[in-house]
Parts: sequence; structure tokens; C-alpha cells
Amino acid sequence: MHSGVDALLVTDLINVRYLTGFTGSNGALLVVDSDDEDGPADTIVGSSTGSRDQRTLFCTDGRYTTQAEFEVPDLPRLIDRPCDLALLRGAPEGIVGFEARSVTVADHGAMIEVVGGSGRPVELAPTTFLVETLRAVKDDGEIDALRRACAVADQALAELIAAGGIRAGRTERAVGLDLDQRMRELGAEGPSFETIVAAGGNSAIPHHRPTAAVLAVGDLVKLDFGAAVDGYHSDMTRTLVLGTPADWQVEIYQLVQQAQAAGRQACELGATGQTIDAAARDVITGAGYGPQFSHGLGHGVGLQVHEAPSLARGSASIMVPDMCVTVEPGVYLPGRGGVRIEDSGVIRADGYDVLTQTSKELVVLG
Repeated sequence: MHSGVDALLVTDLINVRYLTGFTGSNGALLVVDSDDEDGPADTIVGSSTGSRDQRTLFCTDGRYTTQAEFEVPDLPRLIDRPCDLALLRGAPEGIVGFEARSVTVADHGAMIEVVGGSGRPVELAPTTFLVETLRAVKDDGEIDALRRACAVADQALAELIAAGGIRAGRTERAVGLDLDQRMRELGAEGPSFETIVAAGGNSAIPHHRPTAAVLAVGDLVKLDFGAAVDGYHSDMTRTLVLGTPADWQVEIYQLVQQAQAAGRQACELGATGQTIDAAARDVITGAGYGPQFSHGLGHGVGLQVHEAPSLARGSASIMVPDMCVTVEPGVYLPGRGGVRIEDSGVIRADGYDVLTQTSKELVVLG
């Protein structure tokens, strides 16, 4: 495990899914460093785990007995609850790490009681980002799922535009619901997150939530959305305009377009998140709009829509092959409108492999 612990109690459900494939709403995993056994993957009912102290063990409750047999076939499965405490009762002697970011103060107190009452020398130690660091680099299957998720989002937007779904007189909320439904009909499990549709002055709010605001001729319309496919999340932003664009709209659109291209170009092996962010940010700052680019350039995507690595000021994340990240600069003019252009892509030896294929040219509707 090479983490200074003899076992790791994994309670973050996203990390549990990554390590085991389990998709239920209650589960935990005890990863034992010394486990080198190939014994049977039995299902155990109850908390008697003493004979399996040196085995990596998955735990869920009775609602998921059958599901766990299919999704976690290669590990012994304990059916008990609460899962974290049930696993700790059979933890091996030594240092047992726990995921500090997903354990509450109350949970930690209960864990201390269980360990203290075990009569064995077990020490609890907080850990952070052990599994998340592994998740930052994707395998071929994960990248394929992300590629398919991006393709669903691309097609849904194309169909929405072709059907006239983005037009004056329609509300932000109606456009968002329409886009979400199209992604589901194309095979998505659902949207990656609450779809952002922001029109007119609302487009200057980076994470505006759709309202009953009505789209009007002359509006910039910003759409930030994605599809979840096999648990993996795409993320894309495109900004359109209804009617003939004003000069200022074209100006900031072209500026963001240039910054986004610079950010993609900077996504090279060995680059840090900070240097990639700076490549795009310098373009915007040089044009006098630095304060109007108010967020980081990008983030990792995968089982979560925001995960490691980070592309932002101060980020020491180092790009390695098969990291999947977004590149999403923006310029936001309060009360007037804003532009963001975002792609999801993969860090490769020969550069940034863009997964989101929708054109980044300014689309004029109506």
C-alpha cells in the first residue's frame, strides 16, 4: 500500500465504487496491505470476521446482498451495518488508515470505541487523497466511458439546436430540462450535474442556476452541462448568441476562444496545473479582462465531475499520461453577459486529446 498504514478503511462511496465496482448507497471496504490470498469470495452474514483478519473485505447491508455478489465477485463480502464499524471489528493489528475527508466527528468517536474495545493493538490514522490520487489517472475503460459520455452531450446539444430548442421566448429552465431529457434518451444515466443555462445578464454569473428568465434576442446564452455514462461524467460549456452579436460580444468571445486554445496547447506532460492555468489566464489578462476571469482554468473529470487534478493558480498537480481534465476559461461582465468555452480531454504524450467535439466557433441562432 506504501502509505504508512497496514490497512485502509475506505468509506467514501465514490472510492468504494472505484476499487470494487459497487454502485449501491451503503458500503465500505477494508483494504489489507498484507492480503495475498486467493481464497473464496464468500458472503458472510454478521460481524464475525476474526478468521479473516488478513483479508481485504467488502461490507454492505442486506438490501444489497445480491447486487454485491454481481458487482463485487472477487472479494469476501460481509453483510452487516454500520459497515465501517463492522469492518473495524476484524481489522488487522497495526495502523488502520481512514478517509478523514469522509468521516464525521461522530463517526470517528464510534470508530475509536470499537478499536478500543477490540483488545488488540490497533491504531487509527487519518489519511487524505490516497484513492483519489489513483483515480486521477484513467485506464482505457474509464477513458472509453468518458468519451461516450462526451459523445452523448455533443449529440444532445446538436439535436437541441436543430430542433429550435434554444430560442427567444423560451425560459432557461425549459432549455435545461430539454437538454437533460435528450441526454437521457441518448443513453445517459442522467446529467453530470445540474445543467447551467444562463441567458443575457445571467450569463455573467459563472454558476448560474436556471430560472424562469426568458431568452431574448441579443442575449448570450451559456450552457454548461454533461452526461453521466457508466458512472463517468463529461463536462462541456458552449456560449451561443441569439440574433446578430454586438461588437463587445464578439470581442470577448474571440478572447475566450484564444485563451481556451492556449490552455489546451499548454496541457503537456510534466506541466503543472498552475502553468496551464497561466497560459490561458495570461491571454485574458493581457487584453485587460484579468479580474473578469474569476475561477480556475479546469479540473479532473471521472467518477466525479470535479476531481483531481486541478488546473488553477497555485496548483502543483503534475500532468501525466491519461489524466482527464477540463479547460474552461471565461470572461464575465456583470449586468451585460459572459462567455465560457469548456472541453473535456485527456493528457497524452502528443498533447491534449479533446473528447468534446462540438464546434467552438461562435454559433448565432435566430
